[in-house]
Amino acid sequence: MLLNRLVPTSGLSAISSVQVLRTFLFFPFFYVLLIMAARRQSSRDPSSIFFDPTKAYDPVYSAIRLEQAASFIDKANNATESQIQRGPRQPKFCLGIATIARKGASYFQATVGTFLEGLSEEERADIHLILFIAHTDPSQHPAYTEPWLYKLADEVLLYNASEIDIDHIRSLETNEAKIAGREKALFDYTYLLNACANIDTPYVIMLEDDLVALDGWYHRTKAALSSAEEQTREMGAANWLYLRLFYTEEYFGWNGEEWLTYLFFSILVVCFVACVPLVLRQFNHHARSFLPNMTIIIWSGIFTPLLIGLFFAMGRVTMLPRANGVHQMPRFGCCSQAFVFPQSRIPELVGLYTSKHIGYVDVLTEEYANARNEIRWAVTPSIVQHVGRKSSKGVDNDISSHVKIKSKAELTVVEKLWNFEFEMNDAEALRAEHDAVKQRGGS
Repeated sequence: MLLNRLVPTSGLSAISSVQVLRTFLFFPFFYVLLIMAARRQSSRDPSSIFFDPTKAYDPVYSAIRLEQAASFIDKANNATESQIQRGPRQPKFCLGIATIARKGASYFQATVGTFLEGLSEEERADIHLILFIAHTDPSQHPAYTEPWLYKLADEVLLYNASEIDIDHIRSLETNEAKIAGREKALFDYTYLLNACANIDTPYVIMLEDDLVALDGWYHRTKAALSSAEEQTREMGAANWLYLRLFYTEEYFGWNGEEWLTYLFFSILVVCFVACVPLVLRQFNHHARSFLPNMTIIIWSGIFTPLLIGLFFAMGRVTMLPRANGVHQMPRFGCCSQAFVFPQSRIPELVGLYTSKHIGYVDVLTEEYANARNEIRWAVTPSIVQHVGRKSSKGVDNDISSHVKIKSKAELTVVEKLWNFEFEMNDAEALRAEHDAVKQRGGS
């Protein structure tokens, strides 16, 4: 029936009609193959309809780093003080980690281990490590009595009762106060930030206590800071606010506010597919035999929209990935897991957090930055991973590591703070890269 309609109405030859039918019948087979490839390629893209949470949340590379960290901590526990070598003390970074005990989970030890494991003596000497036990009674934290804490830290920070209202801080440690968590967490962050400011290093790295750092995080951070400084100068700006070492791709999908842009380019592609063969037929009369009107209609009106739909279905992270390097991230950069601040910006940030008194660090920082149009940098690929699935607010929402995640609906907001690309790191390649940098003297 379709062939009978095509031949008399469009003037196509029998051969042209067969070509149209072949094209129409071949495309579904080709499209199914594309969908199969798309499912594999986009399974770790949270902005894709092919996203597979049963695989995407697997700690593939993180598991390797956690094993390396555990071995490193064991060696530190069994080492004597003289075996812990740090080299001459001229640090470039103050690295601060605040921690509180979590019911049924402990990430702090692994976090410290992954940031220290593999560092050369020169790299370790560049870091002043402050580990902050944020309890009015520090013995409540299991790490407080463990040898590695004092062997690895340059400073174990505790509350100084002569400087703060210790009774008020104690009142914030109740289960009710932990659930809200907005006052004590902000106070602890500010307290640690102040301690790092006193070290007077060029940069301060503020970390949460449930992270995994990739092998070679140190030289990548140095390179990222150098790039951020250079790009800031090229922009003619005097300073920048922070460098983000972690973000989740969860918020980098096809954003609704940009739908007009997506629609415009989709229409543009359809018009291009329709116009190119029409123009070609004007300059080549033989093209009419293999580019009849019906073929053009099918390609531009059916096949192209289907391909465009598949393009969007595969997800923005897959189809329009962020280039490696340091780029501005003024929006969608969540959350406060790992920031690097220039020393010059610490006083105003401390003033901001102190004046606000209550709030979330990331929200307050972004509000401040938006109001002042501050420059905010992020490094791609992410240098650290957020592995915490047990809330520090005392809420029992952990998913055991042996339980396979079936859907994102099972996850809390905290558990969705995951960098999917991080888990695709090649452990051997990263170790080789790090070794090569160390051989060059850390440049």
